Amino acid sequence: MNTTENTQALSLRPFTVAVPQSDLDDLQARLERTRFAAEPATEHDTSDWSNGAPVSYLREMVAHWLGEFDWRAQESAMNAYPQFLTEIDGQSIHLVHVRSANEDATPLLLAHTYPGSFIDFLDLIPQLTADFHLVIPTLPGIGYSQPLSDGEWDTPRVARTWDALMRGLGYDSYGVHGSDNGAMVGRELAILNPDGFLGAHVLQLFSFPSGDPAEFEKMTPADYAALEFAGWFQTVNGFATMNSSRPQTISAALSDSPVGQLAYNELFENFGNGTSTLTRDQVLTQVSFYWLTNSSAGATRYYRTDAAVEARVNEGPIGVAVFADDFRSMRPFAERDNTNIVSWTEHPKGGHFASMEVPEELGGAIRDFFA
Repeated sequence: MNTTENTQALSLRPFTVAVPQSDLDDLQARLERTRFAAEPATEHDTSDWSNGAPVSYLREMVAHWLGEFDWRAQESAMNAYPQFLTEIDGQSIHLVHVRSANEDATPLLLAHTYPGSFIDFLDLIPQLTADFHLVIPTLPGIGYSQPLSDGEWDTPRVARTWDALMRGLGYDSYGVHGSDNGAMVGRELAILNPDGFLGAHVLQLFSFPSGDPAEFEKMTPADYAALEFAGWFQTVNGFATMNSSRPQTISAALSDSPVGQLAYNELFENFGNGTSTLTRDQVLTQVSFYWLTNSSAGATRYYRTDAAVEARVNEGPIGVAVFADDFRSMRPFAERDNTNIVSWTEHPKGGHFASMEVPEELGGAIRDFFA
């Protein structure tokens, strides 16, 4: 395994997150002028999430955003790790690159979620650096991986680019971990299965019934519970329909309202049906990052471009860690679509954003997989 830094193959420019104060002043001014949606006259409780982000929640979060949230402190946490900008096939790429003190450590790419960013992994980094050289790139079109180069970006193209990134950094062999969009990128890398690929560790395998009744013969009670959860999620994932059908329309609204951005990113709070343990600061850091980097247009378009990606069976090595309050992969369907599942673990605590909710638990699962 070659774990030698190779700065000749890719030109790396050191990068520091440093948002202009004028941008922060503009954000504060917009928050101070927030016009909240009218609350309907009803006898029913309007503080739950059955109709989307409650106005009461948004008022509380905006008050915290204005009063206690400290972007500069979050910026310092990001800048505690080495960041770089590079270019691959004309596309600007932002990445965090943390090499282990152990020269024989395993190279590992961490692929972030939606609506997430490299910030997903800041609490996970200390759990992994004893065993892994970490590469954490930002999806093209998001954050500091802008502007987008020509052409459409879908998940297979991202996977090919991340393979080029790892090779360009001098890693002949590597693995990948990811959640949500990152899990899809990880699966695409497993399909690609390039020389030296060590496997994909993901939090979800998005496989669903095809309509064949025989597929249900292997279903366990846990699988049926997972199917029920997937059915519930279909009632709250209107953002996916909007992103895949009208990304330009919704990105116009998100790019002009920070509170709209907060409300639309309700996935941080509502994915597990009220089970999220993310703090207000964790949510507002991600939302502020999307706002300050004007990332909505690039992020939402992945839903549209990925809708055209042909479904394929993955024969490369992959493992899944199923967290209790996340989308729970259904094994019969997952095994139909992935013929080389080498690991399947289940975890009693944690959800869709496990890297921020339970980094110690997730770090252990990743170490075990690549051991």
